[in-house]
Amino acid sequence: MTYKALIIGGSAGSFQVIVHLLSHLPKDFNLPVFLSLHRLKHVRNGFVEALSIKSNIKIIEPSDKTIVKPGIAYLAPANYHMLIDVDRRISLSVSEQVNHSRPSIDLSLQTAAEAYREKLVGIILSGANRDGAYGLKKISDFGGCTIVQDPNDSQISTMPNAAMKLFKPDQILNVENISKFINNL
Repeated sequence: MTYKALIIGGSAGSFQVIVHLLSHLPKDFNLPVFLSLHRLKHVRNGFVEALSIKSNIKIIEPSDKTIVKPGIAYLAPANYHMLIDVDRRISLSVSEQVNHSRPSIDLSLQTAAEAYREKLVGIILSGANRDGAYGLKKISDFGGCTIVQDPNDSQISTMPNAAMKLFKPDQILNVENISKFINNL
C-alpha cells in the first residue's frame, strides 16, 4: 500500500515518544506528518523549537488554510483544533473543546481520515483520556492503517486502551517498532 499521510495523536507521556519518532525519520521522508498533541493552551512558544531540536524534518504550527506539503510535520497550535480538509489544506478552529481538549485528537484524526481515506496511517500514543479512539476508528472505517502504542510500553495507557476497546487496530507496537514501521513507509 502506498500511503499519502501520517497522523499521530498523543497526550500525557507522549512527548518523548514524539521526539524519538521525529529523530528517527529519514531527512527525505516524503509524507506530510500531522501531530495532534494535547498541550498547555496558554503556552504558545517553545514547543515547536523543542521538537525541532531532534527532528529530521521541518516542524511548523500551521496557519488557517495552510497548504499541506510532503516532508513537513504540522503541529496543532495550542488551543486550536487542527482539521485536515479534503483539498489538502489545514483549517484551524476554536470551536468548543472535544473530550475536554483543544486541539482534539479525535477531530484531527477524523478529518484526516475523510481527506486521505485508505492512504492514511494513524497512530495513537500514550495519554490520560479517551481522545483519539473515535478518530482512529474512523481511519480504520475508511480503510487506512491504524497503530496503537502498546499499553505496556505507554507511560499512561488510557488512550491506547480506549482505542483497543472501541475497535481492533491493525497493529499494537512499542515505540521502537512504531519507528521502524514509519521508516518503512
